[in-house]
Amino acid sequence: MRVLGVDPGLTRCGFGVVQSGRGREVSPVAVDVVRTPPDLELSRRLLRISDAAEEWLDAHRPDVVAVERVFSQHNVRTAMGTAQAGGVVALAAARRGIPVSFHTPSEVKAAVTGSGTAGKAQVTVMVTRLLGLAVAPTPADAADALALAICHCWRAPMIARMAQAEAAAAEAQRAYRARLALAARTSRSGR
Repeated sequence: MRVLGVDPGLTRCGFGVVQSGRGREVSPVAVDVVRTPPDLELSRRLLRISDAAEEWLDAHRPDVVAVERVFSQHNVRTAMGTAQAGGVVALAAARRGIPVSFHTPSEVKAAVTGSGTAGKAQVTVMVTRLLGLAVAPTPADAADALALAICHCWRAPMIARMAQAEAAAAEAQRAYRARLALAARTSRSGR
């Protein structure tokens, strides 16, 4: 599976592509950070991020896009910009029929480092080690994008199994209700 990980942001938006192999094997494909100037109008900044996302989607043809979910930030303005940047990337993927999955920062940190409270430095060290990189990706947004892609590679099978289990449970519940309704109708007609 090829995953495009995106660490959304208006000033710096990290893009990283990872290819999964057997088991937990992952290999790097590409990584970069797209920057937009803070003094540029918001719509123009979002357009630049959208254009970059489309270029990455066309160049790397991922099977899925993993975007960091805006969980909480103290600065509402920053949170809004982050969410907007993630939204334009998700839209670009949706236009191509590419599934988009959102992961919280703590899910990503736990997947990559084993701790949901790991710091950025720990994430960068583990991403560098897991991908066998000679040099750590910089800035942190680049490492975070790769971490998102790794996280999705490792969590996707579990997410799929959970979805199958939920669907099976829902079907079993529907069948049970149908049997109850049939039993109730049979019991009423037998009186």
